[in-house]
Amino acid sequence: MNLKAHHYFWISTAAAVVTIGLKMLAWRLTGSMGLASDAMESFVNLAGATFALWMITIAKVPPDDDHPLGHSKAEYFSSGFEGLLIFGAAGAIIWSAVGRLLAPRELDDVGLGLMLSTGSSVINLLVALAMRRAAVRYRSIALEGGSRHLMTDVWTSAGVIAGVGLVGLTGWLWLDAVVAIAVGFHILSEGWKLVRSSANGLMDAALTASDLEIVKRTLERLGNSDIRFSNLRTRRAGYRNFVYLDVLVPGHWSVHQAHRELDRIEDEIAQVLPDTTVFTHAEPSDRDPAAGDARTLSMR
Repeated sequence: MNLKAHHYFWISTAAAVVTIGLKMLAWRLTGSMGLASDAMESFVNLAGATFALWMITIAKVPPDDDHPLGHSKAEYFSSGFEGLLIFGAAGAIIWSAVGRLLAPRELDDVGLGLMLSTGSSVINLLVALAMRRAAVRYRSIALEGGSRHLMTDVWTSAGVIAGVGLVGLTGWLWLDAVVAIAVGFHILSEGWKLVRSSANGLMDAALTASDLEIVKRTLERLGNSDIRFSNLRTRRAGYRNFVYLDVLVPGHWSVHQAHRELDRIEDEIAQVLPDTTVFTHAEPSDRDPAAGDARTLSMR
């Protein structure tokens, strides 16, 4: 089945609704603070998936007069928003868990509650793995953020299940609150990673090392005695890549000949690296370097 990128967010949204129901029921049955923290994180998943669906729809809007390079950076708002939601959820979890730590209470129906929580975790695991594969295929920061968040949910749910299970076996009521506090601090670190990833994208981070290597190998293949390259710069904007470089050509070439070679170079790079826009600038290879500007001529 060949799903489009935004279809995965509909699947994620549906999964979040189902897992919220299961986890809320598990919490109500047991009264466990650990399971309550797990349910609260699923609410964040639902809000994040909804916002991500909105942002990825905006990112796919074609370029217009106000946004000539497209709207692909909208995906970074999704990743950043989801990270901030995680911060808020973590704070609420830790605050509530500290109160439970000071006033422990007995848990009810632990076995049934853990079965419901385990079922919700399996659902999240399957959706997270599907989104991770889609993130690579579509080069989507929003899909990557959603997948990472769901995997965080899976791991924290596993910890919660183990902790609440120990509470049922040992009777150590304080352990329920400790598990919830650990969940809060664990997802704080994941929220920070998402916010940092979003900030890097908005600050025009360069291509990944693997994509940059593809560009460099292509330029090495295209270069010859007449054509050389300098001043390579790259940046990412959501699923879009942008490559800028100077092309050094013989000074006696006509504009038509130079333009034809630049078109060929742009097409070659775009073919080996999909969703890439290439900007080239012709420079005479015999130009006096001292007469140029102060631009860096390194292949970065």
